[in-house]
Amino acid sequence: MRVRVATALSLTAVTVLALPACSTDSSEAKPAASSAARTGTPANGERQTAPLSSAALEPLLLDESDLGTGYTRTSEPSVQHDDVTVLGCPALAKLGGDAITGGSLDFPRKEKASFTYTGDSDSAVSEELYSDTADKLSDGTGRIFAAMTVCPEYQILAGTTVIDVSTQRMSAPELGDERWSMLLTFSAGGRDSVVKQTAIRSGNVLLTVSGSPALVDRHLYKALAKATASR
Repeated sequence: MRVRVATALSLTAVTVLALPACSTDSSEAKPAASSAARTGTPANGERQTAPLSSAALEPLLLDESDLGTGYTRTSEPSVQHDDVTVLGCPALAKLGGDAITGGSLDFPRKEKASFTYTGDSDSAVSEELYSDTADKLSDGTGRIFAAMTVCPEYQILAGTTVIDVSTQRMSAPELGDERWSMLLTFSAGGRDSVVKQTAIRSGNVLLTVSGSPALVDRHLYKALAKATASR
């Protein structure tokens, strides 16, 4: 039995969304905007709009009718964070709080939906939406990005269980104003679980899609289209 995706993600900073701590693709695809992409600062001239409320974000999430047959929405588990420690990554440990334990990113306006896929008992996909000013979204994800890029390998100590985590930068589709993507491998007890995470910022909305790599690729475009349809 592989390391359960939901369990592993709930213990790490990468749920994301955990954090969209990933490789930004902006500098590769848009050389003229490389400075903004590296620093996480919105490009000059980007229109600043007021953040959306959590209530306004909720209907922008994907649901079963968007995903198709075979998907079931799951409730979010209650996770105890007191006994979780990051080993081998001082930059990540320094962030503290929910950034370590896999809670949501530090933006007050947020909504999340998680699904399992009956085609594979280990397949799951989750979507998180956040809203704030473009500057705050960019800066907040940039802090996680910086921590993760200097720690391609580290460990999570959850109680007496040690989970090895490795990361691999990936190219993200040319979407939105900023984008990040990575593969995460969780290893425990000789078993591995691979999770893909892709994050897209479009103006004052940040979208993260995490889970089985094939499911993330399949639903990313649809998730972004729905999240930005009203703008």
